[in-house]
Amino acid sequence: MLLAPMLPFSLSLLVVWLPVLWPVFGYELVRDYSGLSFFNGWDFYGAYDNLTLGDVMWLNVDDAFGQGLAYVNRAGNAVLKVDNMHNVAFNQKRNSLRITTQAAYAVGSLWITDMVHIPFGCSVWPAFWTKGPKWPDNGEIEYVLQFCLQAYLLNRDSIMEAINLMDYNQMALHTLPGCMHTTPPNQMGVSKELDCSMPSGCVVAETAPNSYQAGFAAAGGGVFAAQFDVSGIFIWFWSRPNIPLSILQATSASPIDISEWGPPSASFPSTTCNITQFFSPQNLVFDITLCGIWAGLPVEYLPACGNSGPTGICYNDNVVGPGDRYNDAYFEIKYVRAYTTGGIAPTPTAAAVAIATPLKTTTTTSMKRPAGTALVSSPLFYPGSARMNTEMGGVIVLLCLLVGTVTSSIL
Repeated sequence: MLLAPMLPFSLSLLVVWLPVLWPVFGYELVRDYSGLSFFNGWDFYGAYDNLTLGDVMWLNVDDAFGQGLAYVNRAGNAVLKVDNMHNVAFNQKRNSLRITTQAAYAVGSLWITDMVHIPFGCSVWPAFWTKGPKWPDNGEIEYVLQFCLQAYLLNRDSIMEAINLMDYNQMALHTLPGCMHTTPPNQMGVSKELDCSMPSGCVVAETAPNSYQAGFAAAGGGVFAAQFDVSGIFIWFWSRPNIPLSILQATSASPIDISEWGPPSASFPSTTCNITQFFSPQNLVFDITLCGIWAGLPVEYLPACGNSGPTGICYNDNVVGPGDRYNDAYFEIKYVRAYTTGGIAPTPTAAAVAIATPLKTTTTTSMKRPAGTALVSSPLFYPGSARMNTEMGGVIVLLCLLVGTVTSSIL
Protein backbone atom coordinates (compact mmCIF):
# COMPACT_ATOMS: atom_id res chain seq x y z
CA MET A 1 0.00 0.00 0.00
CA LEU A 2 2.88 2.37 0.70
CA LEU A 3 4.70 1.65 -2.54
CA ALA A 4 1.99 2.63 -5.04
CA PRO A 5 2.00 6.40 -4.31
CA MET A 6 5.80 6.47 -4.56
CA LEU A 7 5.92 5.28 -8.15
CA PRO A 8 5.02 8.56 -9.95
CA PHE A 9 7.41 10.46 -7.67
CA SER A 10 10.26 8.07 -8.46
CA LEU A 11 9.58 8.27 -12.18
CA SER A 12 9.54 12.07 -12.20
CA LEU A 13 12.85 12.20 -10.36
CA LEU A 14 14.34 9.83 -12.89
CA VAL A 15 13.22 11.92 -15.84
CA VAL A 16 14.52 15.16 -14.28
CA TRP A 17 17.98 13.82 -13.46
CA LEU A 18 18.51 11.45 -16.38
CA PRO A 19 20.14 14.04 -18.73
CA VAL A 20 23.01 14.31 -16.26
CA LEU A 21 23.92 10.74 -17.20
CA TRP A 22 24.48 11.72 -20.85
CA PRO A 23 26.67 14.85 -21.15
CA VAL A 24 26.32 16.49 -24.54
CA PHE A 25 29.98 17.48 -24.76
CA GLY A 26 32.25 15.22 -26.76
CA TYR A 27 35.79 16.33 -25.96
CA GLU A 28 37.70 17.27 -22.83
CA LEU A 29 40.45 19.90 -23.07
CA VAL A 30 43.92 18.51 -22.35
CA ARG A 31 46.22 21.34 -23.47
CA ASP A 32 45.90 25.02 -24.33
CA TYR A 33 48.66 26.94 -26.09
CA SER A 34 47.87 30.65 -25.79
CA GLY A 35 48.95 34.03 -24.42
CA LEU A 36 52.33 34.50 -22.76
CA SER A 37 52.69 30.74 -22.27
CA PHE A 38 51.94 29.89 -25.92
CA PHE A 39 55.50 28.78 -26.70
CA ASN A 40 55.75 26.51 -23.65
CA GLY A 41 55.74 22.92 -24.84
CA TRP A 42 57.09 23.56 -28.36
CA ASP A 43 60.50 22.63 -29.82
CA PHE A 44 62.21 24.95 -32.31
CA TYR A 45 63.81 23.15 -35.27
CA GLY A 46 67.18 24.92 -35.28
CA ALA A 47 68.45 23.83 -38.73
CA TYR A 48 68.06 24.57 -42.42
CA ASP A 49 65.00 23.28 -44.26
CA ASN A 50 66.15 19.80 -45.25
CA LEU A 51 62.54 18.62 -45.58
CA THR A 52 60.95 20.67 -48.34
CA LEU A 53 64.27 22.13 -49.54
CA GLY A 54 63.13 25.68 -48.94
CA ASP A 55 65.58 28.57 -48.88
CA VAL A 56 65.32 29.20 -45.14
CA MET A 57 67.14 28.56 -41.90
CA TRP A 58 64.67 27.52 -39.21
CA LEU A 59 66.05 29.13 -36.06
CA ASN A 60 66.55 27.59 -32.63
CA VAL A 61 64.62 28.98 -29.67
CA ASP A 62 67.25 31.50 -28.53
CA ASP A 63 67.79 32.97 -31.98
CA ALA A 64 64.07 32.98 -32.73
CA PHE A 65 63.29 35.20 -29.75
CA GLY A 66 66.55 37.14 -29.99
CA GLN A 67 65.90 38.10 -33.62
CA GLY A 68 62.23 38.90 -33.01
CA LEU A 69 60.81 36.14 -35.20
CA ALA A 70 58.86 34.61 -32.30
CA TYR A 71 57.02 36.69 -29.71
CA VAL A 72 53.64 37.40 -28.10
CA ASN A 73 52.18 40.74 -29.22
CA ARG A 74 50.18 43.28 -27.22
CA ALA A 75 46.94 41.56 -28.20
CA GLY A 76 48.21 38.43 -26.45
CA ASN A 77 48.59 36.55 -29.73
CA ALA A 78 51.62 34.45 -30.67
CA VAL A 79 53.54 35.62 -33.74
CA LEU A 80 55.83 33.43 -35.89
CA LYS A 81 57.40 35.19 -38.85
CA VAL A 82 59.94 35.21 -41.63
CA ASP A 83 62.80 37.70 -41.29
CA ASN A 84 61.66 40.88 -43.05
CA MET A 85 64.33 43.18 -41.61
CA HIS A 86 67.59 42.12 -43.26
CA ASN A 87 69.17 41.86 -46.70
CA VAL A 88 70.12 38.35 -47.75
CA ALA A 89 73.15 37.85 -49.98
CA PHE A 90 73.13 35.44 -52.92
CA ASN A 91 73.69 31.81 -51.88
CA GLN A 92 72.47 32.59 -48.35
CA LYS A 93 69.19 31.57 -46.74
CA ARG A 94 66.59 33.74 -45.03
CA ASN A 95 65.73 33.07 -41.37
CA SER A 96 62.33 31.62 -40.52
CA LEU A 97 60.66 29.29 -38.00
CA ARG A 98 59.41 25.76 -37.57
CA ILE A 99 57.99 24.67 -34.19
CA THR A 100 56.70 21.27 -33.09
CA THR A 101 54.72 20.29 -29.99
CA GLN A 102 56.59 18.18 -27.47
CA ALA A 103 53.33 16.33 -26.80
CA ALA A 104 51.97 13.78 -29.27
CA TYR A 105 48.20 13.31 -29.52
CA ALA A 106 46.68 9.90 -30.26
CA VAL A 107 43.58 8.81 -32.13
CA GLY A 108 40.60 10.20 -30.24
CA SER A 109 41.98 13.76 -30.34
CA LEU A 110 40.56 17.04 -31.60
CA TRP A 111 42.68 20.12 -32.43
CA ILE A 112 41.40 23.67 -32.82
CA THR A 113 43.40 26.75 -33.73
CA ASP A 114 42.20 30.34 -33.99
CA MET A 115 44.40 32.48 -36.21
CA VAL A 116 44.24 36.16 -37.12
CA HIS A 117 46.81 36.07 -39.92
CA ILE A 118 48.44 33.41 -42.12
CA PRO A 119 51.70 34.00 -44.07
CA PHE A 120 51.30 34.70 -47.78
CA GLY A 121 53.12 36.24 -50.72
CA CYS A 122 55.30 35.16 -53.63
CA SER A 123 57.72 32.37 -52.58
CA VAL A 124 55.93 31.94 -49.21
CA TRP A 125 54.93 28.41 -48.19
CA PRO A 126 53.30 28.19 -44.73
CA ALA A 127 51.75 25.12 -43.15
CA PHE A 128 49.99 23.94 -40.01
CA TRP A 129 50.24 20.16 -39.99
CA THR A 130 50.80 17.07 -37.88
CA LYS A 131 53.33 14.27 -38.04
CA GLY A 132 54.02 10.95 -36.38
CA PRO A 133 57.10 10.46 -34.16
CA LYS A 134 58.58 8.11 -36.78
CA TRP A 135 57.85 10.44 -39.63
CA PRO A 136 57.31 9.70 -42.45
CA ASP A 137 56.16 6.20 -41.50
CA ASN A 138 53.47 7.25 -38.98
CA GLY A 139 51.27 9.50 -41.11
CA GLU A 140 50.80 13.21 -41.65
CA ILE A 141 47.78 15.50 -41.64
CA GLU A 142 47.91 18.89 -43.34
CA TYR A 143 45.39 21.39 -42.07
CA VAL A 144 46.15 24.78 -43.42
CA LEU A 145 48.02 25.82 -46.50
CA GLN A 146 48.80 23.49 -49.28
CA PHE A 147 51.10 20.60 -48.95
CA CYS A 148 54.50 19.13 -49.66
CA LEU A 149 55.39 16.89 -52.56
CA GLN A 150 57.87 14.23 -51.46
CA ALA A 151 57.78 10.79 -49.87
CA TYR A 152 59.33 12.12 -46.69
CA LEU A 153 56.00 13.79 -46.05
CA LEU A 154 54.33 10.43 -45.44
CA ASN A 155 52.37 9.80 -42.26
CA ARG A 156 51.29 13.38 -41.79
CA ASP A 157 48.15 15.43 -41.94
CA SER A 158 48.01 18.90 -43.46
CA ILE A 159 45.33 21.04 -41.85
CA MET A 160 46.36 24.29 -43.49
CA GLU A 161 48.79 24.74 -46.36
CA ALA A 162 49.11 26.97 -49.42
CA ILE A 163 51.73 28.78 -51.48
CA ASN A 164 52.48 32.05 -53.24
CA LEU A 165 49.29 33.95 -54.12
CA MET A 166 46.77 31.12 -53.85
CA ASP A 167 43.45 32.29 -52.47
CA TYR A 168 42.34 29.01 -50.89
CA ASN A 169 43.63 26.42 -48.44
CA GLN A 170 44.33 22.77 -49.18
CA MET A 171 44.11 19.84 -46.78
CA ALA A 172 45.83 16.50 -47.26
CA LEU A 173 46.91 13.20 -45.74
CA HIS A 174 50.32 11.67 -46.44
CA THR A 175 50.73 7.96 -45.76
CA LEU A 176 52.43 4.80 -46.88
CA PRO A 177 50.68 2.88 -49.73
CA GLY A 178 47.26 1.47 -48.92
CA CYS A 179 45.37 4.58 -47.75
CA MET A 180 42.89 6.04 -50.26
CA HIS A 181 40.47 8.95 -50.13
CA THR A 182 36.85 8.48 -51.15
CA THR A 183 34.64 11.56 -51.30
CA PRO A 184 31.71 11.18 -48.88
CA PRO A 185 28.47 13.20 -49.20
CA ASN A 186 29.31 15.20 -46.08
CA GLN A 187 32.46 16.82 -47.48
CA MET A 188 32.18 20.47 -48.47
CA GLY A 189 35.59 20.75 -50.17
CA VAL A 190 36.59 19.44 -53.60
CA SER A 191 38.64 16.23 -53.78
CA LYS A 192 41.73 16.29 -55.99
CA GLU A 193 44.33 13.52 -55.67
CA LEU A 194 42.79 10.39 -54.05
CA ASP A 195 45.86 8.24 -53.33
CA CYS A 196 47.36 9.31 -49.99
CA SER A 197 50.72 7.72 -50.83
CA MET A 198 51.26 9.97 -53.86
CA PRO A 199 53.84 12.76 -53.47
CA SER A 200 51.05 15.35 -53.04
CA GLY A 201 49.08 13.14 -50.65
CA CYS A 202 45.31 12.79 -50.99
CA VAL A 203 44.21 16.39 -51.35
CA VAL A 204 40.99 18.32 -50.73
CA ALA A 205 40.66 21.97 -51.79
CA GLU A 206 38.72 24.38 -49.56
CA THR A 207 35.65 25.99 -51.16
CA ALA A 208 34.65 28.38 -48.36
CA PRO A 209 35.82 31.96 -49.02
CA ASN A 210 38.72 33.62 -47.19
CA SER A 211 40.58 30.46 -46.18
CA TYR A 212 43.96 31.92 -47.19
CA GLN A 213 45.90 34.99 -48.32
CA ALA A 214 44.76 38.59 -47.87
CA GLY A 215 41.10 37.58 -47.71
CA PHE A 216 41.74 35.53 -44.59
CA ALA A 217 43.27 38.50 -42.78
CA ALA A 218 40.69 40.98 -44.09
CA ALA A 219 37.90 38.86 -42.64
CA GLY A 220 39.59 38.91 -39.23
CA GLY A 221 41.10 35.45 -39.60
CA GLY A 222 39.30 32.27 -38.71
CA VAL A 223 39.34 28.87 -37.03
CA PHE A 224 40.62 25.52 -38.25
CA ALA A 225 39.69 22.27 -36.51
CA ALA A 226 40.71 18.66 -37.10
CA GLN A 227 39.13 15.53 -35.64
CA PHE A 228 41.58 12.62 -35.46
CA ASP A 229 39.32 9.63 -34.93
CA VAL A 230 39.19 5.90 -35.57
CA SER A 231 36.27 6.57 -37.92
CA GLY A 232 38.34 8.99 -40.00
CA ILE A 233 40.06 12.37 -40.11
CA PHE A 234 37.79 15.40 -40.54
CA ILE A 235 38.89 19.01 -41.03
CA TRP A 236 36.80 22.20 -40.72
CA PHE A 237 37.42 25.84 -41.54
CA TRP A 238 35.31 28.86 -40.52
CA SER A 239 36.00 32.45 -41.41
CA ARG A 240 35.64 34.83 -38.45
CA PRO A 241 31.94 35.69 -39.04
CA ASN A 242 30.96 32.00 -39.23
CA ILE A 243 32.76 30.45 -36.26
CA PRO A 244 30.38 28.03 -34.49
CA LEU A 245 28.81 29.22 -31.27
CA SER A 246 30.19 26.24 -29.37
CA ILE A 247 33.74 27.42 -30.13
CA LEU A 248 32.97 31.02 -29.23
CA GLN A 249 31.33 30.13 -25.94
CA ALA A 250 33.64 27.37 -24.67
CA THR A 251 35.83 28.28 -21.70
CA SER A 252 39.25 27.20 -20.51
CA ALA A 253 37.60 24.68 -18.22
CA SER A 254 34.82 23.37 -20.46
CA PRO A 255 34.65 20.42 -22.83
CA ILE A 256 33.55 21.05 -26.40
CA ASP A 257 30.55 19.84 -28.38
CA ILE A 258 30.97 19.37 -32.13
CA SER A 259 27.39 18.34 -32.88
CA GLU A 260 26.46 21.70 -34.44
CA TRP A 261 29.55 22.13 -36.58
CA GLY A 262 27.98 20.80 -39.73
CA PRO A 263 29.79 18.92 -42.49
CA PRO A 264 33.59 19.27 -42.65
CA SER A 265 35.62 20.89 -45.40
CA ALA A 266 37.63 17.68 -45.80
CA SER A 267 36.44 14.23 -44.82
CA PHE A 268 38.81 11.25 -44.91
CA PRO A 269 36.70 8.28 -43.71
CA SER A 270 38.35 5.13 -42.41
CA THR A 271 36.37 2.96 -44.85
CA THR A 272 39.24 3.28 -47.33
CA CYS A 273 42.06 4.29 -44.97
CA ASN A 274 42.59 2.41 -41.71
CA ILE A 275 43.45 5.28 -39.38
CA THR A 276 45.06 3.20 -36.64
CA GLN A 277 47.15 1.34 -39.24
CA PHE A 278 48.50 4.41 -41.03
CA PHE A 279 48.66 7.00 -38.23
CA SER A 280 50.45 6.93 -34.89
CA PRO A 281 50.12 9.70 -32.24
CA GLN A 282 50.70 13.04 -33.94
CA ASN A 283 52.78 16.12 -33.06
CA LEU A 284 51.46 19.51 -34.21
CA VAL A 285 53.72 21.63 -36.42
CA PHE A 286 53.80 25.23 -37.64
CA ASP A 287 56.37 26.20 -40.25
CA ILE A 288 57.10 28.80 -42.91
CA THR A 289 59.50 27.99 -45.71
CA LEU A 290 60.33 29.86 -48.92
CA CYS A 291 60.40 28.54 -52.49
CA GLY A 292 61.37 24.87 -52.11
CA ILE A 293 59.94 21.87 -53.94
CA TRP A 294 56.44 23.29 -54.24
CA ALA A 295 56.27 27.09 -54.04
CA GLY A 296 59.48 27.36 -56.08
CA LEU A 297 58.54 24.99 -58.88
CA PRO A 298 58.27 26.98 -62.13
CA VAL A 299 54.88 25.44 -62.91
CA GLU A 300 53.56 26.72 -59.57
CA TYR A 301 55.60 29.90 -59.22
CA LEU A 302 55.57 31.51 -62.66
CA PRO A 303 51.82 31.91 -63.33
CA ALA A 304 51.23 34.11 -60.27
CA CYS A 305 54.70 35.41 -59.39
CA GLY A 306 56.77 35.31 -62.57
CA ASN A 307 56.75 39.11 -62.77
CA SER A 308 57.93 39.69 -59.19
CA GLY A 309 61.54 40.07 -60.29
CA PRO A 310 63.88 40.21 -63.31
CA THR A 311 64.92 36.54 -63.43
CA GLY A 312 61.64 34.66 -62.99
CA ILE A 313 63.38 32.43 -60.43
CA CYS A 314 61.77 32.15 -56.98
CA TYR A 315 64.98 32.35 -54.94
CA ASN A 316 66.68 35.10 -56.96
CA ASP A 317 63.67 37.42 -57.11
CA ASN A 318 62.42 37.00 -53.53
CA VAL A 319 64.74 35.48 -50.94
CA VAL A 320 67.81 37.42 -52.07
CA GLY A 321 67.86 41.13 -51.27
CA PRO A 322 65.76 43.24 -48.87
CA GLY A 323 63.24 41.65 -46.55
CA ASP A 324 60.31 44.03 -46.86
CA ARG A 325 58.61 41.79 -49.41
CA TYR A 326 57.97 39.44 -46.46
CA ASN A 327 55.94 41.88 -44.37
CA ASP A 328 52.92 39.56 -44.73
CA ALA A 329 54.86 36.35 -44.07
CA TYR A 330 53.76 35.70 -40.49
CA PHE A 331 51.37 33.66 -38.39
CA GLU A 332 49.36 35.46 -35.72
CA ILE A 333 47.72 32.85 -33.50
CA LYS A 334 45.18 33.37 -30.73
CA TYR A 335 45.42 29.78 -29.50
CA VAL A 336 45.90 26.13 -30.31
CA ARG A 337 43.84 23.70 -28.22
CA ALA A 338 44.07 19.94 -27.98
CA TYR A 339 41.16 17.84 -26.76
CA THR A 340 40.49 14.14 -26.26
CA THR A 341 37.41 11.95 -26.00
CA GLY A 342 39.13 9.21 -24.06
CA GLY A 343 37.54 6.96 -26.65
CA ILE A 344 35.93 6.77 -30.06
CA ALA A 345 34.17 9.96 -31.11
CA PRO A 346 31.25 10.19 -33.51
CA THR A 347 31.55 10.99 -37.18
CA PRO A 348 30.45 14.46 -38.20
CA THR A 349 26.92 15.22 -39.40
CA ALA A 350 26.16 13.81 -42.81
CA ALA A 351 24.11 16.43 -44.64
CA ALA A 352 26.13 18.58 -47.03
CA VAL A 353 24.54 21.84 -46.03
CA ALA A 354 25.77 25.22 -44.89
CA ILE A 355 26.86 25.45 -41.25
CA ALA A 356 25.89 27.78 -38.44
CA THR A 357 28.12 29.95 -36.21
CA PRO A 358 31.22 29.46 -33.66
CA LEU A 359 32.89 28.11 -30.36
CA LYS A 360 35.95 28.66 -27.97
CA THR A 361 38.27 27.26 -25.13
CA THR A 362 41.52 27.39 -22.89
CA THR A 363 43.49 25.35 -20.27
CA THR A 364 46.82 23.65 -19.63
CA THR A 365 47.36 20.06 -18.60
CA SER A 366 50.78 18.43 -18.72
CA MET A 367 50.88 15.20 -20.72
CA LYS A 368 53.27 12.33 -20.01
CA ARG A 369 51.79 10.14 -22.75
CA PRO A 370 49.76 10.63 -25.94
CA ALA A 371 46.23 11.85 -25.31
CA GLY A 372 43.24 9.91 -26.55
CA THR A 373 42.63 6.32 -27.53
CA ALA A 374 40.87 4.56 -30.35
CA LEU A 375 40.13 1.32 -28.57
CA VAL A 376 37.36 2.14 -26.09
CA SER A 377 33.97 3.36 -27.21
CA SER A 378 33.05 6.64 -25.56
CA PRO A 379 29.54 7.41 -24.19
CA LEU A 380 30.32 11.13 -23.96
CA PHE A 381 28.75 12.32 -27.16
CA TYR A 382 26.20 11.34 -29.77
CA PRO A 383 25.63 13.44 -32.90
CA GLY A 384 22.39 15.38 -33.26
CA SER A 385 19.16 13.41 -33.01
CA ALA A 386 21.10 10.19 -32.53
CA ARG A 387 22.05 11.42 -29.07
CA MET A 388 18.43 12.31 -28.30
CA ASN A 389 17.28 8.88 -29.45
CA THR A 390 19.86 7.27 -27.21
CA GLU A 391 18.70 9.36 -24.27
CA MET A 392 15.09 8.39 -24.91
CA GLY A 393 16.16 4.75 -25.15
CA GLY A 394 17.92 5.19 -21.83
CA VAL A 395 14.76 6.65 -20.32
CA ILE A 396 12.70 3.67 -21.45
CA VAL A 397 15.25 1.13 -20.23
CA LEU A 398 15.68 2.77 -16.85
CA LEU A 399 11.97 3.27 -16.43
CA CYS A 400 11.44 -0.41 -17.15
CA LEU A 401 14.09 -1.31 -14.62
CA LEU A 402 12.48 0.94 -12.01
CA VAL A 403 8.98 -0.37 -12.68
CA GLY A 404 10.29 -3.91 -12.55
CA THR A 405 11.93 -3.20 -9.21
CA VAL A 406 8.79 -1.62 -7.80
CA THR A 407 6.59 -4.41 -9.14
CA SER A 408 8.77 -7.10 -7.68
CA SER A 409 8.70 -5.27 -4.34
CA ILE A 410 4.91 -5.13 -4.44
CA LEU A 411 4.69 -8.79 -5.32
